[in-house]
This record gives sequence, C-alpha cells and structure tokens, in this order.
Amino acid sequence: MPQEAYETSNLLRENIEQVVLGKPEVVQMIVIALLAGEHVLLEDVPGVGKTLAAKALALSIEGSFARLQFTPDLLPSDITGSVIYRSDTREFEFNPGPIFHNVILADEINRAPPRTQSALLEAMSEGRVSIDGVTHQLPEPFIVVATQNPFEFEGTYALPESQLDRFLLRTSIGYPDRQVEQQVMTTHRMGEPVEKLKSVVSAEAIRQAQGTVREVRFDESLVDYLLDIVEATREHDGFQVGVSTRGALSFYRACQARAITESRDYVTPDDVKTLAISSLAHRVLPEGIFQGAGRESVESQLRDLLQQVPVPV
Repeated sequence: MPQEAYETSNLLRENIEQVVLGKPEVVQMIVIALLAGEHVLLEDVPGVGKTLAAKALALSIEGSFARLQFTPDLLPSDITGSVIYRSDTREFEFNPGPIFHNVILADEINRAPPRTQSALLEAMSEGRVSIDGVTHQLPEPFIVVATQNPFEFEGTYALPESQLDRFLLRTSIGYPDRQVEQQVMTTHRMGEPVEKLKSVVSAEAIRQAQGTVREVRFDESLVDYLLDIVEATREHDGFQVGVSTRGALSFYRACQARAITESRDYVTPDDVKTLAISSLAHRVLPEGIFQGAGRESVESQLRDLLQQVPVPV
C-alpha cells in the first residue's frame, strides 16, 4: 500500500510540474495538502501561476473542477447552492453550487465579504454543507486551493483566524528565475499548455493514498519535537496567540503527507522543520508592536523560534 501512495504522489507532481515550471516546492506543498485531505492558501501577486497550479492539479485527477471568482457581491448561495421551487413538479429541489466538485479554486478569496467567506468554513472543515436544515455530503477527494494578493488592500476583507486555521498550508509561488521565464515564453507561444494535461491518477487512488498517509510512522521523539515547537509559539513574547491543538494536528498530518511525497513511510526531523513555517505562520497572532506586522515578520520570528527548539537526534 505505501508503494502505491508513493507512485500516486510522484505521478501528480511530475504531471503538474510539466506546466508549473521551476517551482517543485510549491507543487509539493499542493500535493501534501491533497494527500492530507486538507486545503492550501497560495498568497502572492497576480500573474505568477496560482490559478495555473490549481488547474493543473484538477486536470491531473479524474475528478471535477470549479473556479470561484470571489467578488464583493458574491453570495453564500452562489457557493453552496440553493433550494428552488419547481412549478412542474410542485416540489422544492436542491440545486447544488460549485462547491460540489473535487478541486475548488477560490480565486482572490479575500475580495468577498466575511459572510460569504464563512460559507466555505463548514465545507472545508467537515466535508459537507447544510442547506435549509439538510446536510449534503461533498465529493471525495475534496480540496480548496485559495489565492489572495497580500499587497492589495482596497476592496478586500481580511480572512478571519477561524478560516485561516482551515488551511493546512500557506505558501507563495514567487517570481521564476530568468531561465524558467524564457522557457515559459516558449511553451506558452501556441496557447496554454495546462489545457493539454491529461489525468494521471483516479479519485480512488487519491482516497487510498490519503488513508496511507494516516499510517505513516511518527516517532515519539518527533511528536515531542513537534509539540515543543507548538508550545514555543504559545510562550513566545512576539505572539499574542499561539498555535491551537487543531493546528498542531494539521501540522502532524502535513508531516505525514510530506513523508509520502518523499517516498518514505516514516517522518523525519527534516519534515517537521521544512513544514513549520508554512503550517504555523498563519495560525499565530502577533503581539503588541508586532500586531500590524506582515507575513515576513511573523515568519522571521518563527525561524528564530525554530533555532531555539532542540532537534531530536
């Protein structure tokens, strides 16, 4: 079973990297979120490949894909769906919204008002939505790949901590280097290469791989190391609020999923250290003079914190 999960992970990464050029770490982060059964937030300037990465993931899986363009006038029912009255049958019928797909691209998620943002909350955390008192199960696998521009504030609404906590990882893509950018010019000359991608894994293979992730070995000393880092965020002078127990569990699962992407059935200290920033930076609240600090400041404090926590041998 582990071998099948390794192959699923490698097939996904290789397929996505055909169009998301020069960003293997970002591709790995997205695959980690999928294998862990959780969600990922891509935070960067427009035009660096956030939407491309989400599309490539969706096309790599034998599943369905929906893009949600978040705008100030987007309503919760535009996401979850609504109950409508059919005059021909004289009955009420549920009309599913775009949330009922395997891969959801929530584009510019911070442009919608909080009420609409919260419509994603139950779906992301529970895998289901409730409409008029009736619960509807979402398809499996299910992943939300959300994007936002951290440098634009006009007409945006900051994501509440409760929703940020639903994202397993937050990462950025960044600008490509010169050689990769030249390659992009060549490959995009005749159109979008992502449209030619073929699915390489089935939804069932993803579900099996997600089950394998939960079985990845996590040595007790590494669990203590992970919890030492989490506890350090709660005691750090620069943080008003540290990482919650739910955040610690998500961090734990991310490490297990990374082990699979590295073709291992056990977690190493490197898994914990590598994912600490992406797993925890959006789950802490800066204190005092740091309260208005940007992402870079929080991540810098976390890096300093990691240097102070002893790594198990």
